[in-house]
Amino acid sequence: MSKLHQVAWDERAGAPANARRELPHLAASYFARVRALLAADPSAVKLHRVRLLTKRLRYTLELFRPCYGPGLETRLAALHRIQQSLGEVNDSAAAGRLLSKSMSSASPQRARVLNFLEERAAVKAQEFRKDWAEVFDAPGQELWWTTYLARHARTPGRRA
Repeated sequence: MSKLHQVAWDERAGAPANARRELPHLAASYFARVRALLAADPSAVKLHRVRLLTKRLRYTLELFRPCYGPGLETRLAALHRIQQSLGEVNDSAAAGRLLSKSMSSASPQRARVLNFLEERAAVKAQEFRKDWAEVFDAPGQELWWTTYLARHARTPGRRA
């Protein structure tokens, strides 16, 4: 798996130039890391790592909103959708962990509730994987991200 992209910020260059230089690499690193994680066919619990990577990219890109136009909003919405999808997976897995600790093992409902949550987490994980493969990481999507980030950074307050 690739290492996290370390940003080399050039204080003399300004935000738009740094964004054009660094953000495409950050996006490419995100795609590579998520692909590597998914290739290992992670459990619903382990998909939480993908959610954290998605949040990190989204929050980083949000810092550069003034340097980009509406195309960045489209990309941020796509990341938010992925993050939400993974949140549903994590919520089910986390609820199952909490309930398995708090419900008596003698409770007749325990097995049903835990089974429901496990199945829901698996279904939501499958929905995420399908969306990732067919929409977010469809052919050409990484290039769509990286070329936009490389070309469209502008000085805040100026028209693109």
